[in-house]
Amino acid sequence: MISGKKLRQLPLHIMVIPGVILTLIYHYIPMFGIVMAFQKFVPAKGFFKSKWVGFDNFEYMLNLPNIKTVIYNTVFISIMKIIVGLVVPVVFALLLNEMRREKYKRTLQTIIYFPHFLSWVILGGILVDVLSPSSGIINKMLGLVGIDPIFFLGDSKWFPFTMVITNVWKNFGYDTIVYLAALTSIDMALYEAAYVDGAGRWKQTLHVTLPGILPIVTLMTVLSLGNILNAGFDQVINLYSPQVYSTGDILDTLVYRIGLVEAQYSVATAVGLFKSVISLVLILVSNKLANKYAGYRIF
Repeated sequence: MISGKKLRQLPLHIMVIPGVILTLIYHYIPMFGIVMAFQKFVPAKGFFKSKWVGFDNFEYMLNLPNIKTVIYNTVFISIMKIIVGLVVPVVFALLLNEMRREKYKRTLQTIIYFPHFLSWVILGGILVDVLSPSSGIINKMLGLVGIDPIFFLGDSKWFPFTMVITNVWKNFGYDTIVYLAALTSIDMALYEAAYVDGAGRWKQTLHVTLPGILPIVTLMTVLSLGNILNAGFDQVINLYSPQVYSTGDILDTLVYRIGLVEAQYSVATAVGLFKSVISLVLILVSNKLANKYAGYRIF
């Protein structure tokens, strides 16, 4: 007989079943394909008849002439996105928190949230026009102050920074939600006490607001460590070109070109597995750091 408690929980378990099935189909079953990283995979032969080559694909990957550059590009772009993507939302959340007219505050929030809900396919087309060296509005504005046109998407020197800035522009509005929520949790009595002690708005921000949201800032920073090797495939694949491979090619785009364009499935799988293992290690480390410095455990 099923107890009353288990019977009440039965509908909840039934509701979970579709999610479990989808997770198995799209996440766990495809993991069998990892064996391609250790084979000379031939689609006509399949997994079971393709030649087993051990770690040869990993050796080939590490001997690629551009692998060091690709890893550097991935780490550089990711770290820059983490740093700038942390500072801008925090600063903007503080500025929004100082606004007293709710009507203007809500309107501004809606405007800055909007890009987050657009795909990089759409934004890529917009940015190609906006950043065009000949007709783009950004270069026209630079021309008004005497600055020569900049080929943001075609100059290898500017491309990584363009990726960082456009990524922050797309996501910082939505990220401010976290910090605005953290600001609302600060005890107002602390501000009253600071005001009585003669602290102005700046000192209240410095000594009350920032310490109040510091645990959330620390948590978000630590959790982002697991994404160091995720430099944003959707964004880069829609905006880069061969002339910026030297600074814009990342691990995900390398996997795309090797695997789908050149049909070297085994090598692409090896690169993907290499990235996944390092990301797993970083996630485990970030979990430990989050627990140590922010009192938060992922698992």
